[in-house]
Amino acid sequence: MVVFLNRVAIIGVGWYGFKPTTPEVSFREMVFEAASRAYKDAGDINPRTDVDSFISCQEDFWDGISISDEFAPDQIGGAMRPTMTVSGDTIQGLAHGIMHINSGVADVVTIEGHSKISDILTFPDLVKFAMDPIYLRTLNPPNFHFLAGIDAVKFMERKGVTREDLALVVEKNKRAGLKSVRSSYASNLSVDEILKYNEYVVYPLTRLDIASFVDGAITIVIASEEVAKRVKGDDYLIIRGVGYATDSANAETADIGKATYMRLASNMAYRMGKIDSPRKYFDAVFVDDRYSYKELQHLEALGISEEPVKDLREGNLHPQGEIPVNPLGGHLAKGVPLEASGFSLLLDAIDYINSGKGDRALVGSWRGIPTFTGSVVVVERP
Repeated sequence: MVVFLNRVAIIGVGWYGFKPTTPEVSFREMVFEAASRAYKDAGDINPRTDVDSFISCQEDFWDGISISDEFAPDQIGGAMRPTMTVSGDTIQGLAHGIMHINSGVADVVTIEGHSKISDILTFPDLVKFAMDPIYLRTLNPPNFHFLAGIDAVKFMERKGVTREDLALVVEKNKRAGLKSVRSSYASNLSVDEILKYNEYVVYPLTRLDIASFVDGAITIVIASEEVAKRVKGDDYLIIRGVGYATDSANAETADIGKATYMRLASNMAYRMGKIDSPRKYFDAVFVDDRYSYKELQHLEALGISEEPVKDLREGNLHPQGEIPVNPLGGHLAKGVPLEASGFSLLLDAIDYINSGKGDRALVGSWRGIPTFTGSVVVVERP
């Protein structure tokens, strides 16, 4: 049985960007802006004296700098302080921060993730470089979305999903995104208008089924609950469970058509949180929807819905439904900020709880093509 030794709280959140391009700032300036806002939100703490360790979630390839983690500490206040890098999604970085606190290494930890994809001129080539050089790269597919196309077809056949169902997901999330200031890609498109756009990027996905990328930086400060009470009173959220897992290191041996990585990660988080019935427990779910079908596939893996298509058609997943899913738009409305994607969903969960719409939220993040890695976090009011 995996348990928390100590309750860990989210005490500060800051973000910058969520725009297709941010020519006004460098990636370091963008991260500085997010970190400054997070420290203000955390009770105006001083990172040089009040934060014990700093975690950056980034990839050298995304920043175009070898050993890019050496460029991370300055702008988050971590120069000459204990720092580490997680080459993965920010929820994975959050899990490492929790371990810092539970191991006694730190009482307060800062975690940052960012995307400056507008600076990357050859992003598809970088993704291709991450694929197996013998079995996948040599296929020379027209684009890297082909893996999602294969996965989508197999999932849709197994669960009876139609193109109309995918359009329902796109309509729901893009309209929900109109409520959030971070949604550069929100719109009021109808299902009919979405279906009229039938030029496939890769069958069965059109451009509207695929979330665009965005620039953005997010910083979150976590602390032991004892520290949280001291600096924030009762104005904080508790992390009840967290988990991350990889189904397979390559596509050839992965469970295509299923999000096994998400099932493994959520099982870990639910064991930590002692959650037996996730559908009944949560007030809202914030799950990776960078491809429209992925929202439904992830809901099945998270144990939220055995029949996600039925729930979608009956309106149970809408913002006013029985179990709201991505009620602030998800990636389809906000875009995908690379390694900060998990924190983007977590930001939505925090906003949802702080707005008084619920007390408990589930976040499920996927690292994207070509990985089979997912991470899950459970947040709630203390």
